[in-house]
Amino acid sequence: MIQHLGLLVAYPVVFAAIFVCGLGGTFHYGYSVSVMTSPSAFIKELVNQTCMHRYRLSLESWQLSLIWSFTVSIFCVGGLLGSLAAGSLASKFGRKRCLLLNTFVAILGGVLMLLSKTAMSFEMIMAGRFFFGINSGASLAVYPMYIMEITPRTLKGMVGVTIGSFMSLGKFSGQLLGISESLGTEKLWPWLLGFIGFTGLFQLLTLFFLPESPGFLLLDRGDQRACEKALKQLWGNKDYSREIEEMLEEKAALQSVRSYSVLELIQNKTVRWQLITVSVTFASVQLCGINAVYFYSFDVFRAAGIPEQKLRYTALGTGLCEFSTVVSCFMIVNRTGKTVLLFRGYAGMSVTLVFLTITLYLQSQVSWMPYCSMVLIFICIVFFAIGPVGVTPTLPGELFAQPFRSAAYTVSCTLNWLGLFVVGMVFPILVEKLDYFCFLIFLFSCFICGLYLKFNVPEIKNKTPLEIAAEFDKMHCKPKRKHATEMNANRIISYETKL
Repeated sequence: MIQHLGLLVAYPVVFAAIFVCGLGGTFHYGYSVSVMTSPSAFIKELVNQTCMHRYRLSLESWQLSLIWSFTVSIFCVGGLLGSLAAGSLASKFGRKRCLLLNTFVAILGGVLMLLSKTAMSFEMIMAGRFFFGINSGASLAVYPMYIMEITPRTLKGMVGVTIGSFMSLGKFSGQLLGISESLGTEKLWPWLLGFIGFTGLFQLLTLFFLPESPGFLLLDRGDQRACEKALKQLWGNKDYSREIEEMLEEKAALQSVRSYSVLELIQNKTVRWQLITVSVTFASVQLCGINAVYFYSFDVFRAAGIPEQKLRYTALGTGLCEFSTVVSCFMIVNRTGKTVLLFRGYAGMSVTLVFLTITLYLQSQVSWMPYCSMVLIFICIVFFAIGPVGVTPTLPGELFAQPFRSAAYTVSCTLNWLGLFVVGMVFPILVEKLDYFCFLIFLFSCFICGLYLKFNVPEIKNKTPLEIAAEFDKMHCKPKRKHATEMNANRIISYETKL
């Protein structure tokens, strides 16, 4: 662990950028996903009080459930809009400036949350969740792009894992701050919901001191001097001549190539397998059943004999398990490889979900079976954190060259938000109809994704987008055509294909 931290400390400005952008970026996504569970009763009470105060109307249970569901799910709507807008904004204004603008959205959402109880307005909570969604959607698209473009190649594997680490830290922080000994009380719950505003403010005050992405400055703006200045600020006196040379070669090959739109990305055949890979992995993150595992954890812990009032504290273990596992992935990704970790993660989840379904089925028949289910829940979280969470967020930046990168992040984040929305809407129905057999559906998703990764995706560790494109060509072209696919850099990134 000390060795890996030492590598990051050798680049202190990069380390600072990871912390600043992570705490004000993917941390928000994880926090927003987990934070609504604890204050749900207080928010529903505010909804009832507001309707009674304004309209002298006492809501029925189904009306209250509808308002609550909309309050939770509007986060996904905001996230989708944020991810759709982020790619073009990052290409037009730059990664750093886009992140700066995004912090104002987080601060606005935090202010609305803090004032909602005082103003007796549950609509302010809805608006705050919507703005938090926009902020999270943009962060998921721009933060990985920025971090991967400022990081030396030798550190990209480890730094990429930090994106998932801050996401998991956000989930755990939402659970931890939500306990009754912290902010999960009737008096303090608006501060719990508005906490993101403070982390957004922290990012706003510190991001000014960080440089713009060198890749953006050279490839998009054509400013080599600013690029070299940014690299010197980020890496100090380290030798970055190789990186400059690679970017200049890419720039020369892309002289007449602009940033491509999402539609043009979908229609372009030269990056077809990269697009399929990103689509499969990002969709599988939401369809792998991890939300179902978290959902059933309370039932399993309750069946294992844990008192009702202690369930919230026990559930903290699931968030801590995910966070600690993602951190451990930070130490092994450079030795193991990213494609291998993804495959092992989904294969491990597939096997675990089979046994978890069996133990849940036998839970009422065998006295010690709930303890087996508890162990399997933690094992499933470990496999999820060490593969999908640790590796997936950075894939668009690693698989695609600069002209397609913004569009690729837009596609991947859109699939992520649509998957989260679909699971949020459909999962309660699946639970009602199938109960624990709903895991079989998620098992199918994990199994298919694992097979695809095993047979269709080359190892991408420490490779440029050009080298990865060549590997995809070799893997998917017929033998008699392999000699025609060994392209040089100019041909690989000759993106002006027929659209």
